[in-house]
Amino acid sequence: MTRPVPTPDRLLELGMGFQASKALLSAIELGVFTELAKGPADGPALRERLGLHPRAAADFFDTLVALGLLRRAEGVYRNADDADAFLDRDKPAYAHLGGLLEMANSRLYGIYHHLTDTLRTGLPHDESSASELDTYDALYADPARLKQFLASMTGVSHTANRAIARQVSWRDHRTVADMGTAQGDLAVQVLLANPHLTGIGFDLPAAGPVFEEYARAHGLNERLTFAGGDFFTDDFPRADIFTFGHILHNWDLEKKKLLLKKAWQALPTGGAVVVYDSLIDDDRSENAFALLMSLTMRAVTDGGFGYTARECRDWMTEAGFGRTWSEHLAGPDSIVVGIKE
Repeated sequence: MTRPVPTPDRLLELGMGFQASKALLSAIELGVFTELAKGPADGPALRERLGLHPRAAADFFDTLVALGLLRRAEGVYRNADDADAFLDRDKPAYAHLGGLLEMANSRLYGIYHHLTDTLRTGLPHDESSASELDTYDALYADPARLKQFLASMTGVSHTANRAIARQVSWRDHRTVADMGTAQGDLAVQVLLANPHLTGIGFDLPAAGPVFEEYARAHGLNERLTFAGGDFFTDDFPRADIFTFGHILHNWDLEKKKLLLKKAWQALPTGGAVVVYDSLIDDDRSENAFALLMSLTMRAVTDGGFGYTARECRDWMTEAGFGRTWSEHLAGPDSIVVGIKE
């Protein structure tokens, strides 16, 4: 059988993919989709509304058309349906994607510029690079950057959070503590779907105001409270279930195991730990999103890395959990559950 002759098309698409990515991210930063949601416009009018220089504006707008992000008819631009639904800052759905893409533009894009250095040296290139603080202390020290980061965590996690609220059996439990809660969307979605539960969001104290604002916006300020602290050095709150959503991948192996051990120690018999992440497949060859996320953790944290469901279950067993299992959750995310018996 004759093997097909290879072409460079796929390699070219991968290698030049940053151009399309940055065009999208700059369009979000400039507010293109928000502006067009107010009303269609021709090129000169749109350029004027956005405050752009005429030299590159036409190519920019038409690039967005070619990428399927805008539609153009008789010289008038309007948003494509998905861009209008998710990239207009004035629509509620923007919070579930826009914050993440804003963070990708302002933070991750620059960090990935230094990926070759990280691969050669093993050192991250994030906010902590220019200070003596660790990754998250440096990030949390800047209120504006922190708010954007916490909102971006809601964006990357929202679909999985809603799935967890339905998929996990919460019926026999009364309290849930979401560890490393960020803006609090996991706890919010779980409590909205399970009215019998009360919850605690645990994170560094600087996250408190953002968390409390989000809980109030969803009418949960009486059932959902914030606890500020450091989960490596402070006691865990009392709860029937501890959740770790997109948390364990931030830390080195020793700290991953420590968090699971502390959860086991704080849980009552019959309590559970619920972990989810973009888990790497056991063969480490299929879930490209999870592998890229692991690479991102290597680039932005001091010791973080992705992991497989099998590895997480082994760590849970080592921590003392008697029964563990894993299952797919949503998109690239999977869940691992451990029961204290």
